Amino acid sequence: MRTVPLAIARRSFLAGLSASALLTLPGCASNGALSFTEAIRRLLALSTQNAFASLTAPGGFYDNALVRLDLPDVLGSRGNTVQNILTSAVFKNRLQKEFNRMAEDGARRAAPVVADTVRTIGIENAVALVKGGPTAATTFLRGAMAGSLVEVMVPALGDAIRLSNDPLMGEVISSLTGIDASAVARDLAGDVDNAIWKAVGQEEAAIRADPAKTRDPLLMGVFGVL
Repeated sequence: MRTVPLAIARRSFLAGLSASALLTLPGCASNGALSFTEAIRRLLALSTQNAFASLTAPGGFYDNALVRLDLPDVLGSRGNTVQNILTSAVFKNRLQKEFNRMAEDGARRAAPVVADTVRTIGIENAVALVKGGPTAATTFLRGAMAGSLVEVMVPALGDAIRLSNDPLMGEVISSLTGIDASAVARDLAGDVDNAIWKAVGQEEAAIRADPAKTRDPLLMGVFGVL
């Protein structure tokens, strides 16, 4: 009779125990694939909630090196007024802070749209997302939204630029020949979109690395097993 090495037998036992645990977690469907689907949905919900809570707080963009925005590319070097401002470290920093403050407005506008998508999105290959890299679910969600956040944020950012109380902002916008606030807002929205997904990805990776911090039985069961 062939004897199974103890180490192999132990690994097989633990693998079977882990699989069984996934199916018996509170609130899980009886089917493992459905459990994984719910796990990805909860992972995305918590990752996006945490990211937007951070981004929409005062200084959420400027004080965070991961997402801090530079000045929109569309400013370029258009006109003497803009050139003078951008060559002054003091004015450039002031303008950068103002754009980063506006980015918080864009994130507030984007947050409910992302939350609605997480609640309703179809997740066809949850197992692959569970087994994927540290930001696999974020990449999936961003791809599914296909840049729609930019369109959502442009109106809010355009209003923020036009209504800014900083006279320096008004001076810059008025000096941009052939460029209006909407064009600057679109450029800024693209930068905010990238920053949002960086922040969500960071939160997802943190949850995967230490699911116990979530205190969610399903997330601890699925990602703790992995």
